[in-house]
Amino acid sequence: MSDFNQFPSQLETSQEYHTEPVKKKKKGRKVQSFLSMVTAGVVGSMLTIVAIPNIDTLQNLSEKISGVTGEQNSAVSSSNENNEAAAVVTTATSTTQNSDDIAVADMVEASSKAIVGIVNLQEQTSRYSTDTSAVEAGSGSGVIFKVTGNEAYIVTNNHVIEGASEIEVSLYNGEKASAQLIGADALTDLAVLKIDSKDVEGTLEFGDSSTLRAGEEVLAIGNPLGLEFSRTVTQGIVSATDRTIAVTTSAGEWELNVIQTDAAINPGNSGGALLNSSGQVIGINSLKISEDGVEGLGFAIPSNDVVPIVNQLIESGQITRPYMGVSLAGLEELPQMYLQEVPETVTEGAMVMQIDSSSAAAKAGLAVGDVIVSIDDVKVTNSNDLRKYLYNDLSVGDEITLKVYSKGQEKTVTMTLTDQQATS
Repeated sequence: MSDFNQFPSQLETSQEYHTEPVKKKKKGRKVQSFLSMVTAGVVGSMLTIVAIPNIDTLQNLSEKISGVTGEQNSAVSSSNENNEAAAVVTTATSTTQNSDDIAVADMVEASSKAIVGIVNLQEQTSRYSTDTSAVEAGSGSGVIFKVTGNEAYIVTNNHVIEGASEIEVSLYNGEKASAQLIGADALTDLAVLKIDSKDVEGTLEFGDSSTLRAGEEVLAIGNPLGLEFSRTVTQGIVSATDRTIAVTTSAGEWELNVIQTDAAINPGNSGGALLNSSGQVIGINSLKISEDGVEGLGFAIPSNDVVPIVNQLIESGQITRPYMGVSLAGLEELPQMYLQEVPETVTEGAMVMQIDSSSAAAKAGLAVGDVIVSIDDVKVTNSNDLRKYLYNDLSVGDEITLKVYSKGQEKTVTMTLTDQQATS
């Protein structure tokens, strides 16, 4: 149903929480690739549908990110001031890190100037009065990737700042700044913040993550276990590319494309940079496997996935998604009482649990209890299949055809996808 619970925490976000975490649980489910457990958030009651920007076109981009200048293979700039969108920079193929330890140390020192600490502050009411105050609910990391005039832009994970009433950023020189949330996207676990640029000493550019190969050396820079260990550097290799991890977020279930690395990623590293040997950001650290007997399984969101999302967040403050206006649940999640009118031959699909009365689904005649078994002749085995197809392949304005079982009878439903604002 729409109120999906969380799996046990074998897979953890690398954010540091200082308050007692809320315990959540969820029935196990199969996930793609080698992972069997995932982290979770709270699922929204209405399914929003997205067409994530096509990242293939980014692979040929050679323009540097927003005025960042490189020097001796360093992707750091102390002066970056223009209004250009973030872009992927051509990355030279390399299988080994620069063998000159001094050069590597110089690159790390320069890169660290663009790594920030992020503190999530949330309102808390006193137990003994009605007074409220902002207390630290968690901390993470972020990367300064653009400076325009007096404004500096930071990319981090959505789960680092989600629920914050205030966001505080700790800079390289020790200064602290209040950050404005420009936009966040729960499904891709990305967010963009803005701060005053007066104390910013450097920015980082995005490398081309599509060129990565298993075995390439990488560095992770972030704030494990909080700001006490700020800008900790760990080294490892790319363990695998194009991994897919099923996650549950506050916007719904999704399969996140990630880079796997054995560079140590710990709580507090979320939102920090995964760097290639040229000092370019090729991933935003986000997740790790946390289980007895498991070591060196960390995951980062590829830079080629990050760039289109941050650009759209800066431009509009949100990711525009097509909207069906339904809340769905896979048949395997439902107790037998919900399946009484479903034919015995129908064992897979997504049942409609709720409908927005002003949505495309309502206008097309979908009803609560209908079971969707295909979309545009693509088989739907569960609600996540439907999301995945819509998120990756469709846009606002597209017409879709659903094969549906309604009160035991098969029927075909067509609808034109809108955005959520158009129905509200």
